Amino acid sequence: MTTAQTAAQAMVAATARLRAAGVPDPARDARVLLAHAARIEASRVTLIAPEDLAPEIAERYDHLIALRAIRVPVSHLLGEREFYGRRFKLSSDVLDPRPETETLIEVALSLPFERVLDLGVGSGCILVTLLAERPDATGIGVDLSEAACLQASANAVLHRVEDRADIRRSDWFGAVQGTFDLIVANPPYIALDEMPGLAAEVREHEPEMALTDGGDGLEAYRQIVASACDFLEPGGRLILEIGATQAKAVSALVRAAGLAQVQAIRDLSGHDRVILAQCPG
Repeated sequence: MTTAQTAAQAMVAATARLRAAGVPDPARDARVLLAHAARIEASRVTLIAPEDLAPEIAERYDHLIALRAIRVPVSHLLGEREFYGRRFKLSSDVLDPRPETETLIEVALSLPFERVLDLGVGSGCILVTLLAERPDATGIGVDLSEAACLQASANAVLHRVEDRADIRRSDWFGAVQGTFDLIVANPPYIALDEMPGLAAEVREHEPEMALTDGGDGLEAYRQIVASACDFLEPGGRLILEIGATQAKAVSALVRAAGLAQVQAIRDLSGHDRVILAQCPG
């Protein structure tokens, strides 16, 4: 018979196990996953630290730690991740929302818009956030993945913007009609030869089609900018998330497509993260 462990002892053992597996920030993950196993808020873990873990919680915790040790992302184990102050439901069918993408949100919210198109909607974190922050706005979100469309739709319902969000399956602009004040996109921008260098959490557990175009990492931008002004109102804006080394190449594609006032905007880490451009009008 296994001797019961206190929550504190279980966390120490879990942290050591994750550290040995090479998991970054193992103590944080051990704490968050214990809270999830015990079905409490992470801020309350300290309160249960001296208590023996109930067998069912200990079993659930051991299972979560085993999965994290083989680099299943914490967000997949929790089934959610916070983005711009809201929790979004996630699955392995969509890209994890990244803190860097909040730069795109900040840029978008600095502009006037009433109708927005999100190309590659994924979890819906961009479209849903923009609609939640702008109660008078409406938007369309498209994705080639049917599973992503379902996930985005669920998040639209969760954050009560479903009546203003039209989410549909489309290959970029293929199923889109009408014009917009704002087009946003966080497309697959990792070059195929960069994929082996990604963290295991990303490379092995996130959808490949949301990460790479299978080529030089610029194909999605070529397709988007070629048609952007056909779907933008005169003076409408295009905002693209980019990889940290892509500002020059993407800016050149945007200018060549006839868009104006092209700017590269940095994220909080100081990396070029967003290209902002305007359709002539």
